[in-house]
Amino acid sequence: MMLLTDLYNQLFDLCVDILKYWAKLTGMTYKEINIWIFCILEPIVFLVLVGILVGQQKVINELKKNK
Repeated sequence: MMLLTDLYNQLFDLCVDILKYWAKLTGMTYKEINIWIFCILEPIVFLVLVGILVGQQKVINELKKNK
C-alpha cells in the first residue's frame, strides 16, 4: 500500500524533473527557473487573480444594488 508521503515524494520528483527539463530547454539553470516561476510569475498571477476577484465582486454588488 502506497503511503500518502510516497505519493507526495513522487509528485515532487516529477515536478523537479519538469523544472530541469524546462531549464535545459531555455538554457537557464534549475534555480533560475524556480525564481522565475515562484518568485516572479506566481505572485503576478496571484495579484491579477485578486484584482479580477475584486472587480467581479464590484460587478456583483452593482447588479444586486440595481435589482
